[in-house]
Amino acid sequence: MSNKFDRRNFLKTAVFGLTGAGLAACTLQDRSNAGFKMSHSQRFNMAGFGAPALETVRIGVIGIGNRGLGGVRRLIRIEGTEITGLCDIETDRVQRSAAELEETSHNPALYSGRQDSWKELCEADDVDLVYICTPWDQHTEQAVHAMEHGKHVAVELPAAKTIEECWQLVETSEKTQKHCMMLGNVCYDFFEMMILNMVRHGFFGELIHGEGAYIHDLMAMHFSEDYYHDLWRLKENSERDGNLYPPHAIGPIAKMMNINCGDQMDYLVSTSSNDFQMANKAREMAAENDLWKPFEGRDFRGNMNTTTIRTKKGRTIMLQHDVTSPRPYSRICLISGTDGIARKWPGPARIAKDHTGWLSEEDVQELEEKYTPEITRRVGDMAREVGGHGGMDTIMDWRLIDCLRNGLPLDMNVYDAALWSAIAPLSEWSVANRSTSVDVPDFTGGAWETNEPGMDINLESGGTTQII
Repeated sequence: MSNKFDRRNFLKTAVFGLTGAGLAACTLQDRSNAGFKMSHSQRFNMAGFGAPALETVRIGVIGIGNRGLGGVRRLIRIEGTEITGLCDIETDRVQRSAAELEETSHNPALYSGRQDSWKELCEADDVDLVYICTPWDQHTEQAVHAMEHGKHVAVELPAAKTIEECWQLVETSEKTQKHCMMLGNVCYDFFEMMILNMVRHGFFGELIHGEGAYIHDLMAMHFSEDYYHDLWRLKENSERDGNLYPPHAIGPIAKMMNINCGDQMDYLVSTSSNDFQMANKAREMAAENDLWKPFEGRDFRGNMNTTTIRTKKGRTIMLQHDVTSPRPYSRICLISGTDGIARKWPGPARIAKDHTGWLSEEDVQELEEKYTPEITRRVGDMAREVGGHGGMDTIMDWRLIDCLRNGLPLDMNVYDAALWSAIAPLSEWSVANRSTSVDVPDFTGGAWETNEPGMDINLESGGTTQII
């Protein structure tokens, strides 16, 4: 029996983190009951919910690595923030970040040295928001613990790895009435926000189809001895096969299609190519350094995964994921409607109104002048100066803090965090079962039919916080 067959059978029963006799009835044909819960009775609707306003948002950051350190540097540039806690298992990272804050008004407590030091931060009385930038397998446990101890949560993506974890986030957020926002920075990129504004003004007519991707050559980072703590990201790409990192791709498309607030994902199908590179690289590295020996002979995710989704209203979405092939970076970001189309990658970004072809650069500039949303006009220039993927990270952080300070609903709620994260385990199930279609759970408990669209890019409310 081959390793792949073993893994396929394992995924059918274990990838969702569930056990019990109910799985025995799960068959390839029974896609509506693949061993996980499909819906629930909503305890409290977090869509449209604004928590009590906070004049100062006291922030504890867990994970001061690549993303966490950048987050600290951005958050201190936003009015009304106080960094009150820094946590990382590697003490030197915490100390370096604290040293950068010595000349500022921020004086955080430092948490480090133990695997569970993060729990102390989540339980601290001087923290309102826990900002989580740890490896993927820690996200849900830390987010749930923070919410259970009265904290709002902003968590790097994906927010969860299994369907069970997705439900834990939803049910904890509803129970505690604490926000759980996944840090979907791509939703705040400048082109994506402009196209969202155009969609809302009917420029593209009725939407039909969207495409997104995360095509990013990370081979050198995966096989770096020190870029990812304990080689965690290489481990994620070992023994898992599917779209492991869908939020960048799905986020903007989901907002344009009003997923979770007017439409909902129905089912998906996922297919992966073979792995043509990672196993070979692991074998080469193991021959030179024993550090890589544990990865020799393992199955790795295929180079390219393609996942297609159909929504309740009959729209389609295509997502792709490739972090090993030597291809130029691309998120695709395509939206197609009855009256036009827009596509960002490859550059330059283009827009077409009908079958006659792409609009000229001058015409696109006129559209930018007309449809650039208020959020870009208000903070775009300063966000570019502060940085973070060209400024979109800063806009994301600014909007999060502005909503908390004004008691407003967040642009992205726990239902978005759960649904966008769920694509990964669902795609794994489909790939492991010869691309069988699998139903997508409804984390809103049916509320998607009446929820109002989120993401207030024209700042109808709020917008009072400054970037300094």
